[in-house]
Amino acid sequence: QVHLMESGGGSVQAGGSLRLSCAASGHGYSTYNSAYCMAWFRQASGEEREGVAAVSTGTNYPYYADSVKGRFTISRDSSKNTVYLQMSTLRAEDTAMYYCAAVSGICGSRWPDRAVYNHWGQGTQVTVSS
Repeated sequence: QVHLMESGGGSVQAGGSLRLSCAASGHGYSTYNSAYCMAWFRQASGEEREGVAAVSTGTNYPYYADSVKGRFTISRDSSKNTVYLQMSTLRAEDTAMYYCAAVSGICGSRWPDRAVYNHWGQGTQVTVSS
């Protein structure tokens, strides 16, 4: 079982910054012998859940949606089993519930497909006011 817990959401003015955290735990999660694709998704009201960024734990190679490139940075601290999403120059359209997700193996081209992920957090709300 893999447990994901997000934190760091909140309300911010347009142009501001937030950092989201996703702490992974559980008997099923160990990056010592296994690689995982850790991703951030978001879902705005009335919209489908979309991939924002992902990172492969084995390589630390990052992936980004075009809409956030240059503004968001995904990173991880392996000692804390935590993945971060640093969000800068936030826009009103970034307002959404943000979810952390995980699946074993490398990310690759599959990373934006929410159907491949079998572990999800509960989400943290990000609201950007213009």
